[in-house]
Amino acid sequence: MDPTTDNAGNTGDPGTARASLEALRAEIAKAVVGQDPAVTGLVVALLCRGHVLLEGVPGVAKTLLVRALASALELDTKRVQFTPDLMPSDVTGSLVYDTRTAEFSFQPGPVFTNLLLADEINRTPPKTQSSLLEAMEERQVTVDGIPRPLPEPFLVAATQNPVEYEGTYPLPEAQLDRFLLKLTIPLPSRQDEINVLTRHAEGFNPRDLRAAGVRPVAGPADLEAARAAVAKTTVSPEITAYVVDICRATRESPSLTLGVSPRGATALLATARAWAWLTGRDYVIPDDVKALALPTLRHRVQLRPEAEMEGVTADSVINAILAHVPVPR
Repeated sequence: MDPTTDNAGNTGDPGTARASLEALRAEIAKAVVGQDPAVTGLVVALLCRGHVLLEGVPGVAKTLLVRALASALELDTKRVQFTPDLMPSDVTGSLVYDTRTAEFSFQPGPVFTNLLLADEINRTPPKTQSSLLEAMEERQVTVDGIPRPLPEPFLVAATQNPVEYEGTYPLPEAQLDRFLLKLTIPLPSRQDEINVLTRHAEGFNPRDLRAAGVRPVAGPADLEAARAAVAKTTVSPEITAYVVDICRATRESPSLTLGVSPRGATALLATARAWAWLTGRDYVIPDDVKALALPTLRHRVQLRPEAEMEGVTADSVINAILAHVPVPR
């Protein structure tokens, strides 16, 4: 097989890569109904080599979404259910004594995959949560002083329940900042919910994606070609200044105790470039920045308690800032 061709038959040409990634929506829709924004967010994260925090009540297909994405991209995926008794080695792997050789050998944990689904990440103590930090930031795991690289591509999709806080350990700001995007998974519309039930009545099995018709439509070669094309997407000085002005405005907002850091500004610029390329342009416009501002910034700000009591949300603060910061012409 040609080294630039993956098992899905894709050659890694930028034009072909864009078409293949656009086809993901239709392919994932065979298994998941009405979650196009979340699918797009996951693709943007893959293009930016970032990670995603998925927030939604139980039963809105967060796990199925990640599994369907992995199948449509022909990537390996593993799932870890985070619980209060989960140990760091249960995620990263550990040294195991081999009685035959009388030596210790490394047994890789589930983090050694392309798409790691960290289910209910806020249910595990900070020590175990932090075991993901090195993997997310450095794309490696260090065990017994030896760094072990993770597969490429690598994405952590972590889920958390927004309404149940008993027995949970809220993610610290330092870890939240490691997630490129925070995507909210809403309850489906009435028609979408009817479609879901109709599919199940017709025999749909969420555990058998092959039977549902989900096939690989893109692969690692497409991702590499797409990432290279995104890196060439033009950003004018005016757009760069616009991103900075938005982020600086969050630091001056009376409703926030914590604004967006320079890392957050870098993230917004990166996601806007990826979105611009996905929509068929090789340059970024202000609408690209606006489109990605909420998912990129909502988890990087912290509300004042009094603002929270008045019903103010991170999204409403960011929307107000977008409405007031001058848009470049």
